[in-house]
Amino acid sequence: MNRTWVVVAESSRARIFSTTGPRAGLDEIEGLAQPEARLKESDLVSDSHGRSFDSGGTGRHAMGREVDQKHHEAMSFARTICEHLERDRTRGNYEKLILIAPPAFLGLLRKSMHQSCADRVVATINKNLVQHDAAQIRDHLPDWF
Repeated sequence: MNRTWVVVAESSRARIFSTTGPRAGLDEIEGLAQPEARLKESDLVSDSHGRSFDSGGTGRHAMGREVDQKHHEAMSFARTICEHLERDRTRGNYEKLILIAPPAFLGLLRKSMHQSCADRVVATINKNLVQHDAAQIRDHLPDWF
């Protein structure tokens, strides 16, 4: 049986659907969430930025972070999703993947994905459809699928 998983994700929530092919319905098999990604930056970080003196004067400046905490949470969630997909790939739970996510999160998924999973991706869709029902998501899948 040709089993395809459709992963619909954003920075704080992911839904995994299974389908057996073109025009077949989508069955939601699992959901993943990372509620921390929905929090404001100020709620994620308890300390304010450190301060530093100028190297050649008496001025002081706030020191920034290389990556803000919300982006860090999104990267962490993308890794969690990809580890989950890799585990299920080794179990033979799917043959093909379709990824649906907003462009920025889709990039994080691609960056975090094991090559063996990336080789199974047959389509990507740059949209945030995580709040949509299965029929609406199905309508966004490619006609050739």
